[in-house]
Amino acid sequence: MDSYSTVSKILFAACAYNGDDPARNHHLLKVHNYSRMIAEAEQVDEHTRFILETAAALHDIGIHNAEHIHGSSSGKYQQIEGPAVAREILQPFALPEADVERICWLIAHHHVYHPIDGIDHLILLEADFLVNAWEEPYTRQQIEHFYDNIAATKTGKALLKLHYLPDIN
Repeated sequence: MDSYSTVSKILFAACAYNGDDPARNHHLLKVHNYSRMIAEAEQVDEHTRFILETAAALHDIGIHNAEHIHGSSSGKYQQIEGPAVAREILQPFALPEADVERICWLIAHHHVYHPIDGIDHLILLEADFLVNAWEEPYTRQQIEHFYDNIAATKTGKALLKLHYLPDIN
C-alpha cells in the first residue's frame, strides 16, 4: 500500500471522526491540500510529506475533546487533546512508532511558531495559517507579521502574497 492511499484513508477517518461537522472537515481538507501543495513545490522527500500530510489531516482532531473537557476550542487545548485522539485513529494503520510520535508532536505544536522544528512543522504552520487567515479572518497586520516573521518556504510566502498581500514586493 503506497503512502498516498494511506493518507486518503486517514483523511477519511478524520472526517468520519468529525462526523456531521462540515466546517471542521472542510478545514482539515484545505490544510491538508495546502500542506501537500507546498511540500511538493518545495520538493520535500516522500516520507516527510507522508508525515506532514497525515499530521495536516489530524492537526485539529482534538477540538471536540477540547470543547468537552476545557469548554474551549482554543489552539492550546487542541494541542493538548489532539495527540491521544490521533493515536486512536492511527492505530489501525500500524505505522512505525517513530512516525506516530512525529505526527503527534506536530499536532501538539501546530500553533507553536517558535522554535520551528523541521520543514514538516514549518509547512504545517504555513498551511494552517493560510486557511485560518480566511476562516477567522485575520487582520492584514497579522498576515504581514506571519509573512515577515514566520513563513519561510518560497511557496508558502507566494501563496500568502497571492491570497492576502498582492500589493507587497
